[in-house]
Order: sequence, then structure tokens, then C-alpha cells
Amino acid sequence: MSPYSRRQAIGIVAGFAASAALDAHANEANMQRNAVMDIDIKRNGSRPSTKGNSDWFTGSVRVDPLFQAPDPGRVSGGQVTFEPGSRTAWHTHPLGQTLVVTAGLGWVQREGGPIEEIRPGDVVWFPPGLKHWHGASPTTAMTHVAIQESLGGKNVDWLEKVADDHYRK
Repeated sequence: MSPYSRRQAIGIVAGFAASAALDAHANEANMQRNAVMDIDIKRNGSRPSTKGNSDWFTGSVRVDPLFQAPDPGRVSGGQVTFEPGSRTAWHTHPLGQTLVVTAGLGWVQREGGPIEEIRPGDVVWFPPGLKHWHGASPTTAMTHVAIQESLGGKNVDWLEKVADDHYRK
């Protein structure tokens, strides 16, 4: 005779059955969640380029949207190409901004600071609320990826344009 009684054997089998039922329920829940949650691939060329708004940019600027996270995400990013001499207006970001320079030679400046050169591979962080501008140098185009988060549905506060005499300093 086995060391297990009939009652113990029934308990063990019932335990296995309950465990299997829980596993099946967990697998079904995961499958339902995965059916709702899926990756989202934005295919190259599926989002049209736009011309930089003349209220916010000086010169020829092209903006290529890259991504906008769905709720509850707040992050967005775009690739911005500035022709020589082109630049943003002064602006701030409620949660800051990161620039990743991918091509050319650009300039950045925070209010009250010097104009600084930026080159491919440079990563620039502007803290929340810091007044700044960025763009190409006078002689060379520049492209960067701009990444920022929204707060209350807003990711930038545009201010006055950077005057030509200020830019040329």
C-alpha cells in the first residue's frame, strides 16, 4: 500500500487541478492583455515632413515627426533640419528638452549664456523652463532629434524670435 491515504491522494490531485486552472486563467489573461497591447511601428515615410512654422523659426527649417507616445505617455520626438542661418525662436519646455545632433554644425544658447557649437554625436539637455534657442551655424546646415515631454498637453512655450544681430555675435 502507498504511504499516501486515499484522502491525501485526492487532495494532491485536486491541488494539481487547481494549479492547472490558475495557470490556464493566467495564460488567458496574458493573451487578452497581449491582444490589446501591441507594438507600434511607424514606418519611414509614413509621416510627412512639414515646413517649420515661420512664427517659431527663422529661415528654412524642415520638421520630420518621429513619435508621439500614446496616453499615458507624454514623450514626443522629431527630427529637425536647419539650413545655414536658420534657427528657432527663444523658447522653453515645461519638462525640459534633449537634442541629439545627427549632422552638420549647429549653435545653442541659453538666456544670458554664450553661443555654443554643437556637432554630430553631441547630446544637449535644456532643463525645464530654461529660455534657449538652437539652430544651424551661419554657413553649415544642422540636423538634430528633439525629444521632449508634455505637461498639461503642452511641450513648448514659444517666445520672441532671435534677432539677426544677436545671432551673428
